[in-house]
Amino acid sequence: MAQVLEFKLPDLGEGLTEAEIVRWLVNVGDVVAIDQPVVEVETAKAMVEVPCPYGGVVTARFGEEGTELPVGAPLLTVAVGAADTVPAGAPAPSPGTEQAAETAVSSEYSGNVLVGYGTAGPTARRRRIRPQSPAVAHPTPTAAAGPTPTARTAAPTAPAAPAAGPEGPVPVISPLVRKLARDRGLDLREVRGSGPEGLILRADVDRALAARETLVATPGTAPGTAAVAAAVEPAPSAVPTAARASATAPAGERIPLRGLRGAVADKLSRSRTEIPDATCWVDADATELMAARAAMNAAGGPKISLLALLARICAHALARFPELNSTVDTAAREIVRLPGVHLGFAAQTPRGLVVPVVRDAGTRTAESLTEEFARLTESARQGTLTPADLTGGTFTLNNYGVFGVDGSTPIINHPEAAMLGVGRIIPKPWVHQGELAVRQVVQLSLTFDHRVCDGGTAGGFLRYVADCVEQPAVLLRTV
Repeated sequence: MAQVLEFKLPDLGEGLTEAEIVRWLVNVGDVVAIDQPVVEVETAKAMVEVPCPYGGVVTARFGEEGTELPVGAPLLTVAVGAADTVPAGAPAPSPGTEQAAETAVSSEYSGNVLVGYGTAGPTARRRRIRPQSPAVAHPTPTAAAGPTPTARTAAPTAPAAPAAGPEGPVPVISPLVRKLARDRGLDLREVRGSGPEGLILRADVDRALAARETLVATPGTAPGTAAVAAAVEPAPSAVPTAARASATAPAGERIPLRGLRGAVADKLSRSRTEIPDATCWVDADATELMAARAAMNAAGGPKISLLALLARICAHALARFPELNSTVDTAAREIVRLPGVHLGFAAQTPRGLVVPVVRDAGTRTAESLTEEFARLTESARQGTLTPADLTGGTFTLNNYGVFGVDGSTPIINHPEAAMLGVGRIIPKPWVHQGELAVRQVVQLSLTFDHRVCDGGTAGGFLRYVADCVEQPAVLLRTV
């Protein structure tokens, strides 16, 4: 007899508490194999394909694309068991999927602990069916998108029980929306949703709160009047309610701080709040470094990137000044000096700024560093970095010269202790060997946590980096 099992959004690690559904990879009625990816989600750190640990027939999906779900919320339900006991009403698999169905129902559960990353074994061939129309999430999910309009399967459970009111259930499925309304003392029964079938979205709650504040500030208007009911209705235009209420208030676009943008905002704010940072900088003549790189690439073999050479210099500098390869344990009031150099580098992507990490950068060759930088950069552009690729850094290298700027005061990548910024390398007048000459000059800036060291250590680190940039042969004395 078939058994309907519920698959919930797994803990994807690294302290992530929610994820946004980017794209469904299966439809209701599809046959899925064990550990087959069923949905693509975006966390604050990366895009992840989540495989389902059950094999069987998908009977319900929870949440439409663009919905943000907390960890532990239901994703979908799967009917597992004998092939002839698939729940009534589920679409019959096509002849091309019979073999996949046999594989799917031969074993019910993969037993993986970290579901988000699948197993090491081969994955069954994915069957994906494009929906004929956009999927719509309802407060109580139903099984749609079958081969015929009448093929439906009832969902056994809903992601969250809607709050009941005197006129029926309130159409809210997001726990975040419920919490926001509860914390601000807003009765959701007074809010009209703008989502599918009257679903209340966060924008509706924000609009209602703004309308309530506007009405409270208006003399002669009391809560509970007809004006309140009118104010909490979805606005017919895209102009914010607060902007319409005041002729002098400028209209503006509101962009939610969530996903990657929200994670970056939280981390930068925490860095500036917790870390007493200071910055020092120096100009350096990079002519010899550029010449050394050109000579290495002219000799044949894999090409060496400038970033890889700078990473080598940073690794050697951190070996001489280990104070900057550390972190502060605020609870224990201790400075923790880290044994290995895991070098992060800032990468701008279509999704925003990310900092992939090169593991054991201090033990890698220039060729190995170049390959790893290229791999991580491509993964960042494609949005396929894993949480492991974005965590564990001990020091960050920020090459903002690619944006055509000379200098900056970087914000430390919390909980690290320092970041080296590199500006653009451009021809400038420079005194070389007692004579004025045109040289390739770069500005280097170091932002450091003043708790782990004083200016003398930071200045020594930066001066050593500048000396290696000006005379790469300096590295030979430390190899």
